[in-house]
Amino acid sequence: MLTSHYWSGDVIRSRRVSDVVLSDTLDVPEPSPHLLADWQREISSKLALEPGDVEVMPLARTQFRWPAYTRCVQAVSEWTGALGLPAVLASSDIALMACRGARYHHDGAQYGGAAFCNLFLSEDRGLDLHFPSLDHRIPLKRGTAVIFDTAQPHGVIRRGSSGFNVADFVPDRDWIQVFLTWELPIEDTHVGNALEVAFDVDASTPLPPDEEQVLLDGEPVVVCPESGRWCRAG
Repeated sequence: MLTSHYWSGDVIRSRRVSDVVLSDTLDVPEPSPHLLADWQREISSKLALEPGDVEVMPLARTQFRWPAYTRCVQAVSEWTGALGLPAVLASSDIALMACRGARYHHDGAQYGGAAFCNLFLSEDRGLDLHFPSLDHRIPLKRGTAVIFDTAQPHGVIRRGSSGFNVADFVPDRDWIQVFLTWELPIEDTHVGNALEVAFDVDASTPLPPDEEQVLLDGEPVVVCPESGRWCRAG
């Protein structure tokens, strides 16, 4: 059994890691050439993304320079509403991110109390969002929207590959994906129901008082960054 132990207020709570991945392709506007140039300057001059890196971009600048930004948010809001998640975006933290692929990882050690909702804004670069434990791939292109459990292993890999390999990301090609991400509260009834999350499933496991982690059959685990397979921690 795969469980996430996370902070809920001032106590550690346990929950089952969800196998549910919700995805769709939404009709969102194409970023303007001016905005694309601004993103490129930010990525090349400040982020200097290496293969596998995922970094935060300046959201406020994009909001100011892209009037159609609100249409993107509205499209995701309508989609999540149709999934039975009314008004959940309005109360969730949002960030703008950029990645040049992504090594396999999970985010349960930092965001165990959340699900991610991502909206990809870049064109198709020949990359897939891959959930190795589920054998599930989602081709990434402008308008791809995904909701998934933060503790579920995932990575962004070259289409057709069997895992993450730095050599796949040849330097003479644009591999960058820019996306919006929201942190949806996993304890929200609608979010928990949509992802079929069961709570308080492993309350007897002793944990340090301030540690979030993912356990497989009661053992702390980490994700192999190249294969996406679970490995014992330490």
